[in-house]
Amino acid sequence: MAGNSFGNLFKLTTFGESHGVAIGGIIDGCPPGLDVDFDAIQQELNRRKPGQSEIVTQRKEPDTVEFLSGIFEGKTTGTPIGFTIKNANQKSKDYSHIKDVYRPSHADYTYDQKYGTRDYRGGGRSSARETASRVVAGALAKQVLKSVKIHAYTSSVGNIFLEKPYQDLDFSKIESNAIRCPDSETAERMIDKIKAIRKEGNTIGGTITCVLQNVPIGLGEPVFDKLHAELGKAMLSINAVKGFEYGSGFCGARMTGTEHNDLFNVDGSTKTNLSGGIQGGISNGMDIYFRVAFKPVATVIQKQEALNSRGELVDMQGKGRHDPCVVPRAVPIVEAMAALVLADYFLLNKAY
Repeated sequence: MAGNSFGNLFKLTTFGESHGVAIGGIIDGCPPGLDVDFDAIQQELNRRKPGQSEIVTQRKEPDTVEFLSGIFEGKTTGTPIGFTIKNANQKSKDYSHIKDVYRPSHADYTYDQKYGTRDYRGGGRSSARETASRVVAGALAKQVLKSVKIHAYTSSVGNIFLEKPYQDLDFSKIESNAIRCPDSETAERMIDKIKAIRKEGNTIGGTITCVLQNVPIGLGEPVFDKLHAELGKAMLSINAVKGFEYGSGFCGARMTGTEHNDLFNVDGSTKTNLSGGIQGGISNGMDIYFRVAFKPVATVIQKQEALNSRGELVDMQGKGRHDPCVVPRAVPIVEAMAALVLADYFLLNKAY
């Protein structure tokens, strides 16, 4: 199976399945001599782990990372950094009913058709549990970037939107509620919506907005390796993501050139920032901001029609412990993937 690595100079390769012994990864290209803040890495994992509130899956996993190589006396050595996260709370029997059934909108059918086999326990390799390894690598990437600030937050759930622009938000309030929305009133409405959806045995989607501040000018490559292209790839590689837009995004398609152009100040900054901090695929020193759309979780605790391996349409009902909305736990994943992209381009820029 290809496609298990991300990055060029700062490169992550992940391994493991949802219900296997462990998941983990190898980080290659991390500069030597970096003082590793292990507590900060674990804190990022804690933000992503299941069972942290009543509006997420109740699977209980400690998600404790164990580093195997590449770190000596608290500092990176410049060699590959290997790590594992043990799976402690699998309930594989919850998935026995889909051994020969393809769940709607899951990867069951496509994996089976491509490889001729699949691990049906929790989705195997296609499970969002794989993203825990990305969070570890992203937390280390944040420490490489040092002065760059990365803040992601829930900006919508269903038809409930956080209307305030990011400039008017207090990012310190992101972790003040279970939904990770920095506006308390909107957060309460979002949480109530998810609770109601969960009672119905249903799921709901939403969006995450991410803001990158203090990004150096010059990150990104011309033509095919534009910074926004790599950010888009990073976000679209996350489970359940259906869309990515940066800066003015799709709203820019409704504007004229004079409305959309970011006019310069004498210091090279711009009076507006509809470009989203990226011009010509290269960071311009302004805030980079983008939005990521997540679909509703595919497993619903309601009876639906499904296809089995014999080509028959059958009734099935979702079982097990699933998120009614993936967005709150995806916030640290979005931050991690953004950090991986920036760290990779930061090191590439230093190589010139």
